[in-house]
Amino acid sequence: MSFPLLTATAALPAVGAVATAAVPAARRTAAKWLALLVSLATLALAIIVLVRFDPGGARYQLTESHAWIENFGVRYELGVDGIAVALVALTAVLIPFIILAGWHDADPLETGSRRWRPTQGFFALILAVEAMVVISFESTDVFLFYIFFEAMLIPMYFLIGGFGDRAHAQGEEAASTQRSYAAVKFLLYNLVGGLIMLAAVIGLYVVAGNFSLQEIAQARANGSLHMATSTERWLFLGFFFAFAVKAPLWPLHTWLPNAMQESTAPVAVLITAVVDKVGTFAMLRFCLQLFPEASKWATPVILVLALISIVYGALLAVGQRDIKRLVAYASISHFGFIIMGIFAMTSQGQSGATLYMVNHGISTAALMLVAGFLISRRGSRLIADYGGVQKVAPVLAGTFLIGGLATLSLPGLAPFVSEFLVLVGTFTRYPAIGIIATFGIVLAALYTLVLYQRTMTGPVKPEVSAMPDLRARELVVVAPLIVLLIFLGVYPKPVTDIVNPAVKQTMSDVHKTDPKPSVEAAK
Repeated sequence: MSFPLLTATAALPAVGAVATAAVPAARRTAAKWLALLVSLATLALAIIVLVRFDPGGARYQLTESHAWIENFGVRYELGVDGIAVALVALTAVLIPFIILAGWHDADPLETGSRRWRPTQGFFALILAVEAMVVISFESTDVFLFYIFFEAMLIPMYFLIGGFGDRAHAQGEEAASTQRSYAAVKFLLYNLVGGLIMLAAVIGLYVVAGNFSLQEIAQARANGSLHMATSTERWLFLGFFFAFAVKAPLWPLHTWLPNAMQESTAPVAVLITAVVDKVGTFAMLRFCLQLFPEASKWATPVILVLALISIVYGALLAVGQRDIKRLVAYASISHFGFIIMGIFAMTSQGQSGATLYMVNHGISTAALMLVAGFLISRRGSRLIADYGGVQKVAPVLAGTFLIGGLATLSLPGLAPFVSEFLVLVGTFTRYPAIGIIATFGIVLAALYTLVLYQRTMTGPVKPEVSAMPDLRARELVVVAPLIVLLIFLGVYPKPVTDIVNPAVKQTMSDVHKTDPKPSVEAAK
């Protein structure tokens, strides 16, 4: 029996979460180091998965399958395609940086303070989220996926509500109220989506007789499983609604700005760079593969919603006064691009969307974590409270600028390639949608450069005159992310080589081919 590599990649952070939570309260530093070491070991396993994955091989590799709840056709089935491998690697890369960036975020404000939960709990919850996200990417049993898709809400709820941002101008009591509101809103939105999906999961079982993604997809492909048109459409809507909430897609997005605003910067990165990717990933893996005809039927409406997300998110980002809310609305705009690329039903669009998931995770982590370092120094999230930071903390300002330029998809940085592919893939089939979506790029340049101009340039405000530059730990967090942004911006081939075969198979699932050019190339 071969080593269960996928199980180990998800189980290690789960075991690490339990071990970290069990560290005595007096050993706070030991708990931090344990969590960091577990995250690095998980990264090592993810790298082994990446190395052992053959892009030219079978669609799902490193598979595991064991009986679980046999009477209901539920199996413990894992397997990864190129898209899942890329996102498992992204998750494993980001978690150590999230832990390092949040090294002091859960420390008590003063000796004996009860206003913050134990440090051990903060890092244990981060590892728990990692475990659930990883197994969600690996699951090829619909019921197994659903369990962890919903279970990750629990640790996220406590991370948002129990370990919120300390930079709150209205005092600790008001901050606690706002954190609770944001956590409950996050939980309710996602629970409603999950309950609707549960009904669709049950409906899928009634129709198919099991929960195996591969068996159902194969039965649909060879004609042995037929779904009535109305049944397929209702089941698709049940799945898509839950994924659209998680993603988040307009108008189901309103929980995200509150959650990111009230979270610490590392938790905000965990939300938008890691957890939200499960929603867009699931659209590719489950919606398109299980319900191909319904996916094509819903495409026009979904593209319009994605377009609204792009423009609406960018417009609201322009008008924000809070740094974290600005990044949150920018992410809503970026998720619009990802969903647009998925449902453009072209190989360029879907390759770009998958690459965008990876690149957005890295760029958002870089920008938000540097913003978190900035906020922790000044004690304020308001843009108006800053000015002239580049004169007193040039390294902080420089890394903030690179993160911002990546967010606006500057050529030479990673998000440019993915955004370009999404726009090209959309334009070839839906030119009007592609043209309007380009306004999101213009608005991204506006909100990013205005944010930098207002916080980093101009006269030095007295409150930031003594602001220290990035420390060694903070440089260790930011520098690798900047290197990745530049490397993947110049040479995205390592990621595209992995995801492109999976994208071609997804295109085959929905029986779509790329549109032929209107003008043939000269021979």
